[in-house]
Amino acid sequence: AALPAGTPAPLPAPHVFSDPSEIGALRRNLLAWYDRCKRDLPWRTLAATEPDADRRAYAVWVSEIMLQQTQVATVIDYYNRWMQKWPTLQALAQASLEEVNELWAGLGYYSRGKRLQEAAKKVVSELAGRMPRTAEDLQKLLPGVGRYTAGAIASISYGQVTGVVDGNVIRVLCRLRCIGADSSSPAVIDQLWDMANALVDRSRPGDFNQALMELGATVCVPKAPLCGECPVKQHCRARRRKLFGKPTPVPDVEDCGVGGCPLCPPATEPWDSSLGVTNFPRKGAKKQPRVARTATCVLERRGCHGAPEYLIVQRPSSGLLAGLWEFPSLPVDQGLQEEKQREALADHLQAWTGWPVVAGGLRFVGEVVHIFSHIHQTYVVYSLPLDGDVTLDPALSPSRWVTEEEFHASAVSTAMKKV
Repeated sequence: AALPAGTPAPLPAPHVFSDPSEIGALRRNLLAWYDRCKRDLPWRTLAATEPDADRRAYAVWVSEIMLQQTQVATVIDYYNRWMQKWPTLQALAQASLEEVNELWAGLGYYSRGKRLQEAAKKVVSELAGRMPRTAEDLQKLLPGVGRYTAGAIASISYGQVTGVVDGNVIRVLCRLRCIGADSSSPAVIDQLWDMANALVDRSRPGDFNQALMELGATVCVPKAPLCGECPVKQHCRARRRKLFGKPTPVPDVEDCGVGGCPLCPPATEPWDSSLGVTNFPRKGAKKQPRVARTATCVLERRGCHGAPEYLIVQRPSSGLLAGLWEFPSLPVDQGLQEEKQREALADHLQAWTGWPVVAGGLRFVGEVVHIFSHIHQTYVVYSLPLDGDVTLDPALSPSRWVTEEEFHASAVSTAMKKV
């Protein structure tokens, strides 16, 4: 029968899970493997043992926000310190942004900590301290909680039957079903969400989602996947193709038998047999990071106990590294000559401090490169020893003198620690 106009064509069978017995087997195999092999992580222990649903959800939420963009090994220590300091939503809601930034220092993507704290305040002041109970409400009501984080909290903390899609899940599903279209495109992401929702185990949704992510993190890894150890290898079409693929390159046809299939690899980049399962997932072209230069001055004085002290200033409350502390800095043009750069920095410091700074007094120390996700940043570092005190105009920017120890305990970025 003809489909009504506007109905999307059904997806070719090789790219979906349509056989209920296969879905059942995949769930059983994956969960049995997870029960046997899962990593012992503090937030998992807490989610499994905490009887209070709000505390459970808070604990999972903190871990999920920290795990965005940051590896598990790095997160564990930060997570333990965070939960010790703010064991409940209520405790976090009373913290200052400065304290949050200090604890977050070194984790990167600082807006995550800021939004987490804003959202905790909102739960306490507007929702009577009660976390939203569904993925839909979590996403709608909490700033910084997107579709993935909402699904993770709801499935792990409340047992809501909902799938999740993160980078690990994208990789696993694209390999299981030979999805070679651009995995960052909204259309493909939507297909993967549908697939995750169809696969998620109905009685253990939280464990199933963690198992799928664990599989991507420990077995179905990007470069050299451990296919021999994979608990769901018999369901993997990429592996089957690698083992039984035809030696002659027949583009697309043996993929799924549907010409112009929206989920197959593009005809211009067909299956590469030397890559095997790592043909998948395919990503779109990555945007090149923009290149930036910043002149930075470490102002140094002798403190009252003879130990050196350094001047740090606070960044604006929005934008990159919002609210963090740094040495006085000035973005400079890429091609600016060293001499001109030094003059610009001297003028900047003079405007800030209100006393004459001679460009020649700035000592060039060296350069530090720091890669933010979207910026390739070079800091050109100068030092300026001072006799006596200098106070900045507080209207321009909050500032303070710190010892080296105090500097490391402040909310400063990894880039500034390198400086």
